[in-house]
Amino acid sequence: MFHKEGAKIILISTFIFTVLLLGTPYLTDNPWILKPVQLFLLAFLVIILQFFRNPNRVLVPNDQHVYAPVDGKVVVIEEVFEPEYFKDKRIQVSIFMSPINVHVTRYAIGGKVRYSKYHPGKYLVAWHPKASTENERTTVVIENRVFGEILYRQIAGALAKRIVNYAEEGTFVRQGEDAGFIKFGSRVDLYFPLGTNINVTLNQKAVGNKTIIATK
Repeated sequence: MFHKEGAKIILISTFIFTVLLLGTPYLTDNPWILKPVQLFLLAFLVIILQFFRNPNRVLVPNDQHVYAPVDGKVVVIEEVFEPEYFKDKRIQVSIFMSPINVHVTRYAIGGKVRYSKYHPGKYLVAWHPKASTENERTTVVIENRVFGEILYRQIAGALAKRIVNYAEEGTFVRQGEDAGFIKFGSRVDLYFPLGTNINVTLNQKAVGNKTIIATK
């Protein structure tokens, strides 16, 4: 199953792959050249397909749990000052996604979207300390009946050139549903109230809709 955000790229890539694959035998009949070229084209198509995959992960909503919004590695767990919305100290948990991870963003918690804003910016590597405030990003705040307001931030990386965000202010969203997509390398930050029980550790692998990031 593939994400709708990849439909155009997948169609174009498949067309190019087919044309080049059928055309290479006319350019050379040397098997030492032909086979590596064909394998390279196949590998390129596989990379595109795996990047836009969208595993079907059924989640039973639970307001006592905040689930990982993306697949990746937990790279930050620390108390920080959140300057955009809360303007106070929060617990930040950051998940870094490599190009081979699933890049679908899912709602970590259900509730009402109180804030949703896009910020143009730089394309520093996603693990850079200033990526949260200087890179292209979107900031979304969801008000949940148990946790209160939870902020998550989609951050573009050095390769990511487009962030897709489905959250609209004033709407109600369901935990686990698609919240957006970040194309080609990225990171997602979550901000929790101080005292929240964080359920993950640094360098832990997180799986969207499966790994519990925090509990109440």
